[in-house]
Amino acid sequence: MLKLVRRAIWGVVIIILLIIALPLFIGWYLSPQDPIEKADAIVTVSGGDTDARIEKTIQLFKEGWAPKIIFSGAAAEGNISNAESMRNIAVKMGVPTSAIIIEEDSKTTVENAEFTSKIITTKGYDSIILVTSPYHQRRTFELFQSNLGEDFKIINQSALDEEWRKKGWWESNIGRFLTIGELGKIFVNFFQNKAGEVIVE
Repeated sequence: MLKLVRRAIWGVVIIILLIIALPLFIGWYLSPQDPIEKADAIVTVSGGDTDARIEKTIQLFKEGWAPKIIFSGAAAEGNISNAESMRNIAVKMGVPTSAIIIEEDSKTTVENAEFTSKIITTKGYDSIILVTSPYHQRRTFELFQSNLGEDFKIINQSALDEEWRKKGWWESNIGRFLTIGELGKIFVNFFQNKAGEVIVE
């Protein structure tokens, strides 16, 4: 009888620990981060907190981690693409126009990866620093890796995001919304990849 009680207690303890650990694991999973190192280009996709993504990109560029920047994203509205808008901001912040390449056709994360990867391949780059919002990092990384190949070097460096924190995403409605949405898209993309087809934005 005593053994059964002990097992029950240990079972409850393990379940509690799993409940506590799962949110932390999800935050870590969605937001992979790599030690910073030099690369051929910094690739930044638009969406989410775009201003934070630009700020992170400019910081990395000015610190000398890569000689080129690729901004990716079509127009959300109006005639100016997100990529061009990001370039304009970067130039005002002191980045030379000659250091910036823009990809203006992609409307989804899937297209960001597909269209920008073509530029990367054409330029003959061997490595990139990938910048996006932290909750968006895993999916973006996997899509770029799928297009560029497993041997291509991708260094994950997320921008800060006002709405999402790796160690506290569950504390706000928007944090939970973003997390559940990304997990769902990763899940769908995984199975569509198996079928040779990716369509989730």
